[in-house]
Amino acid sequence: MSRLFISPFLDEDVSVVVAKLLRTRGYSALTTQEAGQVGRSDAEQLAFATERQMAILTHNRDDFAALAGQYHSVARIHCGIIIAVRRPPYEIARRLLALMDRVTAEETDNQLLYI
Repeated sequence: MSRLFISPFLDEDVSVVVAKLLRTRGYSALTTQEAGQVGRSDAEQLAFATERQMAILTHNRDDFAALAGQYHSVARIHCGIIIAVRRPPYEIARRLLALMDRVTAEETDNQLLYI
């Protein structure tokens, strides 16, 4: 089944306001808090997102860039890692929406993207 729009899973350090802003524009989004995943490791968060065919949105560049490398080294697939510089939630949502207008969810598979 084709995945057109990126469905972001927000790491616990990303404001839940970002998910609310995406939903008001008709996109799906899930927060760590809503999913009951608070306190899980970064590896567990990425696996959770991948199982649900979601790209993870995080501020944690170092750890998730390392995880992307680990996935690549063993040919393991993830649905995208989107790293956002810490900015106000409205700015993060704006940047994420711009990305979502340019690429499909399938095009984010195994990608490490920065917004």
